[in-house]
Amino acid sequence: MEGENYSRVSEFILLGLTDQPEQERHMFLVFLIMYLITGLGNLFIIMAIRTDSRLHTPMYFFLTNLSLVDILYTSTTIPKIVVNYIYGNKAILYTSCLAQVFFFYWFAGTDSILLASMAYDRYVAICASLHYAMVMTPRVCVLLVAVCWLWACANALTHTSLLTQLSFCSHNEIPHFFCDLSALLKLACSDTFINDLMVNTVGSLTVLIPFIGILISYVRIFVTVLKIPSIVGKWKAFSTCGSHLAVVSLFYGTIIGVYFSPTSTHTAQQDMAAAVIYTVVTPMLNPFIYSLRNKDMKRALRMLLTRKPGLSL
Repeated sequence: MEGENYSRVSEFILLGLTDQPEQERHMFLVFLIMYLITGLGNLFIIMAIRTDSRLHTPMYFFLTNLSLVDILYTSTTIPKIVVNYIYGNKAILYTSCLAQVFFFYWFAGTDSILLASMAYDRYVAICASLHYAMVMTPRVCVLLVAVCWLWACANALTHTSLLTQLSFCSHNEIPHFFCDLSALLKLACSDTFINDLMVNTVGSLTVLIPFIGILISYVRIFVTVLKIPSIVGKWKAFSTCGSHLAVVSLFYGTIIGVYFSPTSTHTAQQDMAAAVIYTVVTPMLNPFIYSLRNKDMKRALRMLLTRKPGLSL
């Protein structure tokens, strides 16, 4: 077929997780509550770090950026889901869908690389503690965060730009709750070879390389921790690393399973279930995993919440 025979769609229909009205009402409450927990939890983390000078260290600098990204990340998809459930209108404009793809992959990519930066920070702190201050300088930290944002932005811009070159026929129903790139590629009438190639090359640079970097960092950390003579010290280190790796496994495991495995091995329902984990559940858990298990963070949060009105920051 020739390109001129294609009709460009003006909107897509997000079929969502269910088409049952009763289940949709439950989904509305669940997503709204999880969004509020994610937003408030990460906002409290940012404010606590900002107001406690003792937390102005590289570790908490990365955590501040991670909390900010998680707020933006969830805001890309969840508000649209909630609005759809309220009004019963599952349509999303073509331009809005492209914008959602761009911002979703920008923030998701930034989240991915930030997790790797945090793992590197912990590696230096544990395995090269004597040189930590010289390695993790403020300039290096700012540079690492800037790379996270710019690298992820370039990745998102690449996928979105290539998406605008595709043609879509009469089929405009997306079996997902947001404009997911893999779902959109399945709807395209034109050849998606370049798009698929970029997902498996440029996309892998944003997911697989940080993931491998995290694994290498934590293998080195575990080797160092095993040399600690104190059992209490070992348990504390393993407990902290285990929590981090649990979130990393959820985030990367589901993304790799959806985007880097043969499409014949999983269904649309499985893709959506996995997407709920890395788009909603993981950002909601981050404040608890990275902060509430930390004594310094809990102290800063108590100071923030018990601060008397009128006190300056």
